[in-house]
Amino acid sequence: MTVYLAYSAEGIDPLADGPWEEIVPLDESLAFVASPHQRSAVYHALKDALPSGAALFVAELAEVPKFKGMESGTLAWARHAFGDG
Repeated sequence: MTVYLAYSAEGIDPLADGPWEEIVPLDESLAFVASPHQRSAVYHALKDALPSGAALFVAELAEVPKFKGMESGTLAWARHAFGDG
């Protein structure tokens, strides 16, 4: 399983259908996406779920990132996803 970080000012819909097992919102515009698929498949599925022309950023994460002030439980989820907790 790979964890990606996705950003769109339009928002990332945690209920969107796509090639992932879970989308975990960090805030309205930022989310972790857990998927066994490559970044390209995740990117294109998220892009298709957004309004035409919306900006989108998707990056693969190698480890739990440093962050604070995000949705409750997201740090624990990330640590579990990376086997750090």
